[in-house]
Amino acid sequence: MKRRILCPTDFSKNAQNAIEYAVKLFKNETCVFYILNTYNAEPYTMELAIARDLEEFREKSIGGLRVILEWLSHDDNSRNHEFHVVSECGNLLDIIKTMVDKQDIEMVVMGTQGATNSRIEIFGSQTVLAMEEIRNCPVLAIPSKTIYKEIKEIVFPTDYRTTFKRREFQYLVDIAKMSNSSIVVLNVVNKNESLDEDQVTNKNLLKDYFEDLDYSFHTLKNKDVQAAINSFIESRGSDMVSFINRRHSFFGMILSRPMVKNLNYHTGIPVLALHEIRR
Repeated sequence: MKRRILCPTDFSKNAQNAIEYAVKLFKNETCVFYILNTYNAEPYTMELAIARDLEEFREKSIGGLRVILEWLSHDDNSRNHEFHVVSECGNLLDIIKTMVDKQDIEMVVMGTQGATNSRIEIFGSQTVLAMEEIRNCPVLAIPSKTIYKEIKEIVFPTDYRTTFKRREFQYLVDIAKMSNSSIVVLNVVNKNESLDEDQVTNKNLLKDYFEDLDYSFHTLKNKDVQAAINSFIESRGSDMVSFINRRHSFFGMILSRPMVKNLNYHTGIPVLALHEIRR
């Protein structure tokens, strides 16, 4: 069965880097990659001006996608990969959501800065919105300077306070299996805090879900969750960090913009936002 991967692009180096990362990550998998570019015209009062601008943007979009397609045809030697380019007029996030549903996309891979490459926006606003709002598909965010290397360790921070479902970990487990990497479960607690009965139950669920993988559990005592995660990742040279994006849990809040930006800035590794399975 072919994997379906969506890679939005604004033709920036960061977007190109994310596409390259995705292609190399799935190098041994049979995949269909959809390379998406969206465009829109500034609001005008004259319909003719809008039409002219849209046609110009459309031509630039199609031209840019052709360049990417040509680059991929020369750069990617995998016979298991096929590429489709998509040029659409409209809001990027809305179009991503539509494509996820219509094309049965199983993962969105995005760069973390836009064409402006602003130092202020460590994570591009569109990427953060995608991580926050796309609820039925994982989003893998690739930092702008990340060069693909074999994944050896994926960090999964959790407080064990919500019940896990096996399906929520499907893509994390898939990546771990296809890259032969270990999963490191990290729990950050206050100095004298210990797990209650429900937390122990949820921890045991993870043992069951990861039983066929190389996994380990770690606990750090620190009031600052963000600092603890950053320090842990940096000290171990981890290759990816993953979260389940829950709207109403503490660790779901980690995907708030300041936290995600700081994770990216300090660790410089990809962030995989998994989606919550509705109860």
